[in-house]
Amino acid sequence: MRVHVVSDVHGNAEGLARAGDGADALVCLGDLVLFLDYADHSRGIFPELFGVEAADRVVELRTARRFEEARALSRSLWEGIDRERAVEEAVRKQYAELFAAFPTPTYATYGNVDIPTLWPEFARPGTTVLDGERVEIGGLVFGFVGGGLRSPMRTPYEIDDEVYAAKLAALGEVDVLCSHIPPDVPELCYDTVARRFERGSAALLETIRATRPRYALFGHVHQPLARRMRIGATECVNVGHFASTATPWVLEW
Repeated sequence: MRVHVVSDVHGNAEGLARAGDGADALVCLGDLVLFLDYADHSRGIFPELFGVEAADRVVELRTARRFEEARALSRSLWEGIDRERAVEEAVRKQYAELFAAFPTPTYATYGNVDIPTLWPEFARPGTTVLDGERVEIGGLVFGFVGGGLRSPMRTPYEIDDEVYAAKLAALGEVDVLCSHIPPDVPELCYDTVARRFERGSAALLETIRATRPRYALFGHVHQPLARRMRIGATECVNVGHFASTATPWVLEW
């Protein structure tokens, strides 16, 4: 069996259409939406609505961890605009293209910038969405837990630590543990370009230690200090920033 794994697609529909080539299945660990591209500030929902100059300033403030100032700037830009409607329309446009690019079969879970309530509208036959659920692929049991934890970024699908831990507990023992965010290990959570720690999950780390899956696969941190490490019997792997690489991580057995 050969499974290709991607995460942090962020609008790369062209790459996604080829991501399953040569594989028996594709696994997607979320973050399909591109709200703002930190490498190219002209791409994404935010610059489409407010222009590149505003995007430059927001990125500058967020990178400096001046989150309150970034939020104040965003509030001023959104004044007089139906934010929910504008974002939903833009996300729907992206989802239509991205879900159409998924090969069959695809097994997917949500990232922290995704909007789960919209996924049933776009997931076609052949795409299975899992969150706090498990599935067998080629004789191995894959468990999926989506979303992110509460953070200063306040992205769309952030949940309480207790809710996240309950979804992990519902999985039981699996061979491959799939999540969007990493376990709470500094080397796996630190982004060397953004120069900040992203939120990892302590419950995910505890689950890895307790249940000893063969693999723990995740994304979320685009330029991690460490892309992989072993925790006990488990190989922990950041599968990569697919938006920039267009290259899936390969699991064969």
